[in-house]
Amino acid sequence: MSLRVLRTPRAKRDLAEVASFLAEESFQVSERFLDSAQVTFLALAKMPRIGVSQEFRSGRFNDVRMWRVRDFEKFLVFYRVLTDAIVVLRVIHGARDIESLFR
Repeated sequence: MSLRVLRTPRAKRDLAEVASFLAEESFQVSERFLDSAQVTFLALAKMPRIGVSQEFRSGRFNDVRMWRVRDFEKFLVFYRVLTDAIVVLRVIHGARDIESLFR
């Protein structure tokens, strides 16, 4: 049984920003990214513990896990596992200062 997938407003903005950036070069790549992100979210909903636990200085993010977007491995999904859902917190490029985003 799969968990529900919930996206925070920040995660929705992240997806829109990445899609917009990619669309500047190729609308098809942008669409493929959004499709791959959705496939990744559904896979995490089926197997929520496959993501790697993250450790941040801020204790309020100790239960956050990370996994790569399928076919776009430089983009990372940060999420929490609840009893009935996964909550996608952020979808960001791995080159960003991740620690500062989780302060």
